[in-house]
Amino acid sequence: MAHRMLLRRMMSSGAAQKTGFIGLGNMGARMAENLVKAGHSVVVHDLNATQVSKLEKLGAASAASPAAVAAQATTIITMLPSSQHAHAVYCKDMGVFEKVQKGALLIDCSTIDPAMSKTIHAAAAALGVTFADAPVSGGTMGAENATLTFMVGSDPDSFERVKGALEPMGKKVVHCGGVSTGQIAKLCNNLILGITMAGVAEAFAMGKCLGIDPKKLADVVNSSSGRSWSSEINNPCPGVMQGVPSARDYEGGFACDLMVKDLGLANAAASGARTALPMGALAHQLYTLMSTQGMGTKDFSGIYTTLRRNKDKE
Repeated sequence: MAHRMLLRRMMSSGAAQKTGFIGLGNMGARMAENLVKAGHSVVVHDLNATQVSKLEKLGAASAASPAAVAAQATTIITMLPSSQHAHAVYCKDMGVFEKVQKGALLIDCSTIDPAMSKTIHAAAAALGVTFADAPVSGGTMGAENATLTFMVGSDPDSFERVKGALEPMGKKVVHCGGVSTGQIAKLCNNLILGITMAGVAEAFAMGKCLGIDPKKLADVVNSSSGRSWSSEINNPCPGVMQGVPSARDYEGGFACDLMVKDLGLANAAASGARTALPMGALAHQLYTLMSTQGMGTKDFSGIYTTLRRNKDKE
């Protein structure tokens, strides 16, 4: 009797529960590491055996498929590259839904089409499990330092449970509304980010052409109405700041190809809602151009070099 009571207390406190993590890319691997460091029992899956091995060395267990993760874990977090990947991991053969436990909590931190989040949520609800979308902001440094911001779309009654699962990986968990609103918030945020970075890069490229010292220009902009995250925290002009991608040939940071993906999602969502996105469409084309010039894996602030390309050849 005493043993059964102890077991119930362990289960209620989470001591006997496992958290599954699927998708160990640049973001996901760091997020999973923080769960392990926080003392969670974690089981991981990824096609990259090297990343899986790194997590195993930290104390995580591994599983051969998303279904195998679902058979072991009562909470599952996914961090995947695209809508198609998310659909496959949850809904296809050997996916999460093949072995998911009734009452499980599923949290998708990928940035995907809001409509896909609704599709996965409907399939989860039919199986008696809770699904939430929770895309992130903060980049790889935020993932590494557990300072991410999570934008959560979930039923109100499940938010506290979602928040508890995410807190070891971030500093802020915001409930945006029902399922898919986390994705909507993320796409709106990155729409603003992509447009403002292109604007800052354009202004600094013009300033350099006209002869002003970029550091002097940054000093003026960052104490004036033109100030933004792109000018003050991640300035795209080489020589203005240290410790940012523009100071190391645009290595690290948020890849141009990811911005292309997010702006593509934003433009598609806007088209479906019959709302105009003229600046978003142009920004999408600019970052697509940057990618076709061989800079797809570089930080998106490298749009500065795309705008300067012909001038620098003179």
